[in-house]
Amino acid sequence: MEKNNNHVVIMAGGIGSRFWPMSTPEYPKQFIDVIGCGKSLIQLTVERFLPVCPLTNFWVVTSEKYVDIVKEQLPGIPESNILAEPEPRNTAPCIAYACWKIGKKYPDANIAVTPSDALVVNTGEFERIIKQALTFTAERDAIVTVGIKPSRPETGYGYICAGEAEAGSEICRVEAFKEKPDYETACKYMEAGNYLWNAGIFVWNRKTITEEIRRYTPGLASTMDEMSKDFFTDKETETVERLFHTCEKISIDYAVMEKSDKIFTIPADFGWSDLGSWGSLKTLLDKDSNGNACVGTGVKLYDSHDNIVHVADERKVVIEGLDGYIVAERNGALLICRLKNEQKIKEFAK
Repeated sequence: MEKNNNHVVIMAGGIGSRFWPMSTPEYPKQFIDVIGCGKSLIQLTVERFLPVCPLTNFWVVTSEKYVDIVKEQLPGIPESNILAEPEPRNTAPCIAYACWKIGKKYPDANIAVTPSDALVVNTGEFERIIKQALTFTAERDAIVTVGIKPSRPETGYGYICAGEAEAGSEICRVEAFKEKPDYETACKYMEAGNYLWNAGIFVWNRKTITEEIRRYTPGLASTMDEMSKDFFTDKETETVERLFHTCEKISIDYAVMEKSDKIFTIPADFGWSDLGSWGSLKTLLDKDSNGNACVGTGVKLYDSHDNIVHVADERKVVIEGLDGYIVAERNGALLICRLKNEQKIKEFAK
């Protein structure tokens, strides 16, 4: 496996609406130091993929309005590798844009695609898994999706049903993708032992993914063929503005993954979270003896239990008598909300 044949595509266009007020459409969660470690989620994503290829082989697909933030946070990534979407069209057009652009210069590219806003605890094991998947796709016509071994009967994730492992490998054929289950079904998946969380991390070579998009979403492929004529020229921005909005709004799961017969998965256990909500962040942070998780140095809690407090910009915050709440402040916006009602935050933020 040629190290420099490897490329990493980071999808960074989301607005993280469930994390308001920390995350806003102007400055969403992937660009924020969510866990109080001094680095944003997208910076942590780049860091854990660095053993796979040089920074010049990293590509970021993001909204036009976030391009300057990406340049500021990731100065080592070439400007031509920051792909600006004029509007969001879901993951299939986002991924196709990156893979067609990479293919124009690097037809033999071997590509890992990742969200920008997940968290991984064991980065050494992460590196081992990604390198194994890249070795697999470098040598064959296959798509590998990373499956997370479930630690609980989670109803918030889609699942992958894994078949038998390939000879001498941890990589298995995918038997089926399953929608987010109810609790009872999630318990059955846990018991079965061959169901994995779908982490939305994909590995493939450039030839395989473009062929599969061409086969199953031909309209998207023809738009990309048209756009790619002007990639790496001064006409690119204008062409993308003109054509990108004509792409069907469709996820890569529906466009390719659920239809292709070339799908494999690699079961992984490296402490992963998609950080989709305040509740999921709370499970990852260190907690005090009363179960409170805090980001921010000036927080004092009295007679309070099982809260998540995110007030990184405040010098002093005193909380008394709260149980099971989210307290979050950023840029003059304050949220105080029961954790059990966090699904309403999208409405509150409007």
